[in-house]
Amino acid sequence: MRLQIRNATVELGAETILEHVNFEIHDREKIAVVGRNGCGKTTLLKLIAGDIEPANPPGDESFSMIMAGGQQVGFLRQINFTDREICVGDEIRKVFRPVYACEQRMLEIETSLTVLPGDSEEARRLLEEYASLQKKYDAMGGHEIEREMQVMFRQFGFAEEDLNRPIGTFSGGQQTKVAFIKLLLSKPDILLLDEPTNHLDLPAIEWLEGYLRSYRNAVVVVSHDRVFLDNVVSVTYEIEYHQIKRYAGNYSAFVRQKEEALLKQEKDYEAQQKEIRRLREWIEKWKNTPTKVSAAHSKERAIEHMVLIEKPRRFDTTTFRAHFSPRISSYSEVLDVRNLSIGYDHELSRLSFRLMRGERLAVVGENGKGKSTLLKTLIGEIAPLGGTYKIGTNVEIGYYDQQKAVINDEDPEQTILDNFWDTYPKLTNEEVRSTLGAFAFSQEEVEKKLGQLSGGEKVRLALCKMFYTRPNLLILDEPTNHMDILGKESLEKMLRSYDGTVLFVSHDRYFINQIATDVLTIGEESGGRAYPENGKDPAASAGRLSATGSGKIPAAGSGRLSATGSGKPPAAGSGKTPGTDSDKKTASNPGKIRSRLEHKIEKLHQQLAEAEQSAEVLNQKISDPALSTDYEKLMELQGRLDQAEAAQEEILMQILEIEEELKALEAGM
Repeated sequence: MRLQIRNATVELGAETILEHVNFEIHDREKIAVVGRNGCGKTTLLKLIAGDIEPANPPGDESFSMIMAGGQQVGFLRQINFTDREICVGDEIRKVFRPVYACEQRMLEIETSLTVLPGDSEEARRLLEEYASLQKKYDAMGGHEIEREMQVMFRQFGFAEEDLNRPIGTFSGGQQTKVAFIKLLLSKPDILLLDEPTNHLDLPAIEWLEGYLRSYRNAVVVVSHDRVFLDNVVSVTYEIEYHQIKRYAGNYSAFVRQKEEALLKQEKDYEAQQKEIRRLREWIEKWKNTPTKVSAAHSKERAIEHMVLIEKPRRFDTTTFRAHFSPRISSYSEVLDVRNLSIGYDHELSRLSFRLMRGERLAVVGENGKGKSTLLKTLIGEIAPLGGTYKIGTNVEIGYYDQQKAVINDEDPEQTILDNFWDTYPKLTNEEVRSTLGAFAFSQEEVEKKLGQLSGGEKVRLALCKMFYTRPNLLILDEPTNHMDILGKESLEKMLRSYDGTVLFVSHDRYFINQIATDVLTIGEESGGRAYPENGKDPAASAGRLSATGSGKIPAAGSGRLSATGSGKPPAAGSGKTPGTDSDKKTASNPGKIRSRLEHKIEKLHQQLAEAEQSAEVLNQKISDPALSTDYEKLMELQGRLDQAEAAQEEILMQILEIEEELKALEAGM
């Protein structure tokens, strides 16, 4: 046991944040703390770190907070590098001072042993000290510290030469990463992490997952990244209604257990209430009958001695439930990007792709490759360095910028109501309140000042203002940053029901999997990568494409797209990749075209039969009573079934398209 907290209460001012807290950390446990924004997750980390004190009164024997002796707690607090001229490498190496001290003492002993007789008492004492230091040096990983520092530094998006730059030349976000690297390299016994994946790109997040899984000590993490939690943690604590409860397993296991417990509690509660009603009806009916008085009293005592089951409270799911349709519909081709060079003073990436109406394209890649720069270029905020892009007819853009949403120069004393009203001054008070209400700003909350808003509330306000214009192309830069999990789920549901087109940047793999119909990877020559559900990486499912380095743009209307690092785009306005001579010969022979289409449709029918058979087999497996409690297997089978059904839909669409082509061909013959 590293830490045990019993019946702790935490207050901030006059407000109770946490009460009756029971929390434990064992050995190498990897623990998640989840809950709504503002529920007290960071407060719990501060309690563990010793930054705040519990509010239990003196002499409260029910309270205890016990930490095993010698435990080092690591927590990333406010960044404050006092020496801005020190190079980053030397700043990071400060965490290795115990290693360097051990190494220095070993060198001193080696020097002393060269002048001492080998059989002297002093030599034997020094040899014993040296052996002890050697064990300590090995335990601290003394031989690997430089290599580990360099690997971690690169994984966080820095170049190796950056180790020699003064810390003051780095941005605030980069300095936060440096502090995070120092924290990880210090290897505390209890590592406390508050939203560690914020502002990390996907490769860095995946590396961090592997690092934490193999971390030799305990980890307590607060995160809204569902895939990250599933891949790292083995215990989940949830904070809800000021209470905290422990669940065995990762985030997905917690969700299942909570729903199962809730359903059981609802069932038990209804059964008990039904029994109480039955007893009361019996008592009411017979209480005045002399021969039944004794039995009536007995039943009254039975009710009094019941351990009443609390009426279950459903998940705290208060969040926005807005649904908007575009004001007008765009033409089929929404965006045509050809050999576009993006960057400021130098090229970050060059790419070509086509975006069609109704598609939802996720843009992913390493930090610094130009994801946000691409979005700013497409809205005209940054001029392209080369190439072209064309926005389709009737396209109306709604743009969400995470930086402007959370860090803005608006009046902090202005209320939410007035801020929205200033943006849309022609609306009535009722219309403004109704629109804000759709994004979970209640009657009282609309009077909150902008300076009092959390990051998640600022995001909701920015999205509310953007969606009110009812655009048909959403360009979103990290829309889920600062959102809690329920907020993300609400946005996912909203975007899935949205019948416009979406182009978005995100590092949230779960969000990408739920929303994206295609994935565009910037800065990856070997081809893109789709991130499927729960972070697993089977072949991309039907209807979802990775970006490729092929340099080809598919035919217009195909619903496919490619990112390229080179490659020549097709001729402007052609909508097709240039054809070969054999294509021209086939095009001039309707008989051959019909034969080719009939052959293709025959193959598609075969593929459809195979997909239907695969779906039937999976349905039978899911219905197997032997698997009724094997939730992980059932989830895996359901995922495969979803893919098989998606494949059927894709094949059916292709068959319908070919049948239309055959009809058109026959009409023209």
